[in-house]
Amino acid sequence: MTTKAPLLGLMALVLLGLAVAGCSSNAQESKAGEKPPVAVETLKAEPATLTEGVEVVGSLLPKFEAGVKSEFQGNVAEVYVTEWVRVKKGQPLARLDIREANLMVAKAAAAQEAAKAAQLQAEVAFNRSQREHQRLIKLKGAGLVTQQSLDDARTDEEAAAARLSAAKAQQRVAADDLSHAKTRLDKALIVSPMDGIVSYRGVSVGDMVGEAGSAKLMFKVVDNRLLDLTVTVPSKDMRLVKVGQPLSFTTDAFPGRSFTGKVMFINPTVSDSDRSVKIVAEVPNADEVLKSGLFVKGRIVVAERQDVLQLPRLALQTWDVKGAQGEVFVVEGGVARRRQVKTGAISGDQVEITGGLAPGELVVTRGGFNLKDGDKTKPANGA
Repeated sequence: MTTKAPLLGLMALVLLGLAVAGCSSNAQESKAGEKPPVAVETLKAEPATLTEGVEVVGSLLPKFEAGVKSEFQGNVAEVYVTEWVRVKKGQPLARLDIREANLMVAKAAAAQEAAKAAQLQAEVAFNRSQREHQRLIKLKGAGLVTQQSLDDARTDEEAAAARLSAAKAQQRVAADDLSHAKTRLDKALIVSPMDGIVSYRGVSVGDMVGEAGSAKLMFKVVDNRLLDLTVTVPSKDMRLVKVGQPLSFTTDAFPGRSFTGKVMFINPTVSDSDRSVKIVAEVPNADEVLKSGLFVKGRIVVAERQDVLQLPRLALQTWDVKGAQGEVFVVEGGVARRRQVKTGAISGDQVEITGGLAPGELVVTRGGFNLKDGDKTKPANGA
């Protein structure tokens, strides 16, 4: 009897130890199997101004540019500018050979002098015939000349008047010929028609220019201080676009920089090929940092609304654009809850939320791909 009692007590202690160890192991296993809080970034949903717009793409072109040609045929004697230099209106660009033009001016000037001399002679003859006619009229009143003599004097006066009229007309023709010859001489000096930059030079000394029917350009001058941005808008959106609306755009040539313009012209017809409407916006470019030919992506601002609840696109876990609905994670008491929301207009990276979310609620913007409904969260941005 005395030997069995200690044995039974030892066995009881062993069983108690095993039971305690088992409970401790189960507790550790339960704690180890619990999912730790997920680190997420959140944003408090608050109303803000929503800018609605129409997305567009297009190319920049100078509003003012000029192709320079010669108005008459001749050889290039001098060229004063090269490409990519700035010029002023009226600044000489090139000069043609003017030897023949100088001869034409001298010839026309001589012809005008001869016409002037002929006009003076005709005036003298007319004055003399007029005086003679008046003298014979007085003599006829005294009966000293016959009617025949008086009629002859009147005829001579009329003939002298006709010769004077012809001389005056010839003098006007000679003056016009001289003016024309001088104009051609002036046009031998090729000048810039506007302020700008020489973007193209197509001639060298000795080249023949001004041939009849030739489309050859001597120079091309562009003014980049005001540009035209031509874009296309789908016909379904053309009702939203109005003259005077602002347009903002970016280009790969200047990453991170935005430029602005204003809608100035709307094509009254729709393209047959893609049912779009061409829009032209003016873009101020005083510093001339933008260049003609750049491809840009832009947005025409068509409306602004105040106090609109918005979320970044990243906050939407799913998004049915056509169905105007999506899903977000809302953090409530540190726990993520998946919620369906209704969506509206899109403004850049912001999406209007028209239902399913109240102002002030915390919405997960990053880290949502690791979340499930009911998971605990750990804010990574302190929100």
